[in-house]
This record gives sequence, C-alpha cells and structure tokens, in this order.
Amino acid sequence: MRPFYLFRRNKIISSFQFNSPRPQNSVKKTNRNDNNDLVNERIRFPEVLVIGPEGEQLGKMSRYDAMRKAEEYDLDLLCVAPAAHPPVCKIINYGKYRFQAQKKAKEAKKNQKVIEVKEVQLTPQISDHDIETKAKAAIKFLQDGNKVKVGVRYRGRQLAHPEVGEESLNKFMNYVKDIATVDTPPTMEGRWLSCLLASKIKK
Repeated sequence: MRPFYLFRRNKIISSFQFNSPRPQNSVKKTNRNDNNDLVNERIRFPEVLVIGPEGEQLGKMSRYDAMRKAEEYDLDLLCVAPAAHPPVCKIINYGKYRFQAQKKAKEAKKNQKVIEVKEVQLTPQISDHDIETKAKAAIKFLQDGNKVKVGVRYRGRQLAHPEVGEESLNKFMNYVKDIATVDTPPTMEGRWLSCLLASKIKK
C-alpha cells in the first residue's frame, strides 16, 4: 500500500497541471482599432503636409516631426487626405473628433426615412367595391410617403382578354390619382400586369 503522502503529492501535481495558464498566443487581444482612421502611430508616410489645430499651414515635415509637433499641442495627428501628394495630416483632438463623427452618424440615421413598398393584388374581374377597399388601404400607405406596387394576376384563359385586367388597374389608379404618381408604368411580366406608384407627399 502506497504511503499517504505520495497520494497527496500526485494529486497536487495533477491539479497544478490542470490549472496551468494557457499559452500566450491564445490570449484574446482586446486593444484593437475599430475604424480605418490613420491616426498617430498608424500614419506610415515618410513625409506629410501638416495643418495646425487652428487650420494654419505648418508645412511639409517628416512623419516623426509631425507627431512631435502634435505632442507639443498635446493633441493627435490625423491623416485627412492620404491620397494627396504629400498626404495631408491635421493636428486635432481625436477623441472629440470621433465623438462628433459618431453623433452625426446617429442623427443622420435617426432622420433617415426608410421607404417601404406595399403590394396590392387585384384580379381581372374584381368588383368595384373591392377595388375601392384596396385603394383606401393603399392611400393610407402612400400618405406615409411610401410606395405601392399594384399587380393584376391573370389565371388560365384570362390571358386571352388582358384588357379586362387593364380596366381594373385603371379603376384603381383613378382612386389614388390625387395622392399617387406613376413611378414605373404598367408592364406585363408573365401572368402579372403591374406598376409602381410613388406618393406625392414628401416626408
């Protein structure tokens, strides 16, 4: 029978091996840039044209001298025109610059109007009452500044008389003519006669 201390020793060694730290290359890097801005150390051009924090021209200088100049102002060096000859860099407060850029992007997204397309399906022999009902639904959607795609579907022998479906579509167009304008004229695609209407109301 093994001595008790040997058992304990093996258990301690096993536990140490199990909890040993992971290899260094498996550690997740969290300090990564989340944009493509050429700022400070990311600027690799040997010579740049530098603009001061007040918009003054500081002239051409090496990348090293430009970064030292930005440090004198306790600010950052941002390349604003990398395709120029030489590339143009500006001394700015990069943190403030990024904050303002993100704020403008959020405001633009908030004010952006997403135009949707609502589909309305008719049949060649649809009743006038049903056309009026579908037109009222389309008008509400057009009032929001969106578009409406109106389609007439032909079945079987109905294709032999396309004028019947055209008449139904014209009746529908007559209901919405005060609020809608034709964005795409009626076209025949297979068994579908359709057109796209846009709202006259600008949101």
